[in-house]
Amino acid sequence: MLKNLENKKVLILGMGKEGIDSYLALRKMFPCKILAVGDKKKIGQFDKKIRAILAKDKNLKKHFGQNYLAKAGDYDLIIKTPGIPCKELGSLQTTSQAEIFYDNFPGLIIGVTGTKGKGTTSGLIYQILKTAGFKAFWLGNVGKPVMQYLLGAKPDHIAVYEVSAQQLQGLKKSPQIAVFLNLFSDHLDYFANFQEYSKAKANIAIHQTKNDLLIYNGHDSLVKKIARQSAALQIAFSKAKLKIVEDIINLKEIPLKGEFNHLNVLAAILATAPFNIPKEKIKKAIKNFHNLPHRLEFAGKYQGIEFYNNSMATIPETTILDLETFSDKPISLIAGGSDKGSDYSLLAKEIAKSSVKNLIILGQGTGEKILKRTRFLEGKEPSSLSSFQVPAMREAVKICYEKTPKNGICLLSPAAASFNMFKDYQDRGEQFKKWVKKYGQKSN
Repeated sequence: MLKNLENKKVLILGMGKEGIDSYLALRKMFPCKILAVGDKKKIGQFDKKIRAILAKDKNLKKHFGQNYLAKAGDYDLIIKTPGIPCKELGSLQTTSQAEIFYDNFPGLIIGVTGTKGKGTTSGLIYQILKTAGFKAFWLGNVGKPVMQYLLGAKPDHIAVYEVSAQQLQGLKKSPQIAVFLNLFSDHLDYFANFQEYSKAKANIAIHQTKNDLLIYNGHDSLVKKIARQSAALQIAFSKAKLKIVEDIINLKEIPLKGEFNHLNVLAAILATAPFNIPKEKIKKAIKNFHNLPHRLEFAGKYQGIEFYNNSMATIPETTILDLETFSDKPISLIAGGSDKGSDYSLLAKEIAKSSVKNLIILGQGTGEKILKRTRFLEGKEPSSLSSFQVPAMREAVKICYEKTPKNGICLLSPAAASFNMFKDYQDRGEQFKKWVKKYGQKSN
């Protein structure tokens, strides 16, 4: 239990959202206890609010800068945030918010993971439960750390916990209800290889018991292989089972584009099936749910062009699904970013056979790989695909306005991380929406 930490020397590593949340939770529990925090960044690199919180705590030891791990061996318990790769810590034994949460939460956990789609699916599950009157809370990788929430958790609470591979790594418990959406190569800049990444993801299911439930993607061979290691009752979702969704809501009424999103809806319905929620409540929840920001988000229609922001498309597989979603319309695709070790061959083939008319590459990095592979594919006449390389989002959106045919689509779906030009994927998406609106207003 958390109270057992009272006599332990505790170090919190990483002062992002999770780290600050862990610190605030422990400080609430133990107002006078000596705590320690550490981060590779220098204290001066944090914003004023965080600096002020840490500065006024007289019972706090601080380890910041390049040597932040020098004294780590002095502590009984190290709570590591997901942003710090295990390989940086050597032989240091650590725990995490996720592990503490799984060990101490008194209610029911619905864990949702997948390389892509976990935010949308966990949001749908939460919306369905809340609409039906359950005491549900949407937590985790969605930007809501869990430690302070844990302090007031009750046995009748349901935690809808979106978990990333980084949060799952090292866990020895799985949730009572687990949803495993898909498994693609990702985060190879963080994990040693795909095997390590896959092993981390597997923790969503492999520690389940026969009293638990696993909802998994029946189309994904890697997910199916992991599912076989779970002792839980298992239900696979697939395109063949979309009738379950259609019995509740017409697919055209779902405010989410793409068949992949219909499968996310199906997964959410199956995950909430044990709660016996009436169909009309489920339908209401789905109709009232809208895409999360930067996840195939509709950014407006200007000059006859529809603009969509999927800045969260940080791997090629997601961009491929986006292109399939708009296959009946001419597309201007904004792509490229920093490299996470992804293979762009399949995306290049999809671009070559798709309705993409303009390929707009953001800066240096993966965009050049995408462009090179696409240009040299057979079956695509060079004149049928125009390509542009731009230094900023402003120029990318400007080209979309100039080159996209009327009734066409301008799609931000980078297939890569954002760090070559932007602070994060949110910054990238917000810049896209800003310039879409600015150029759109000029045209009116």
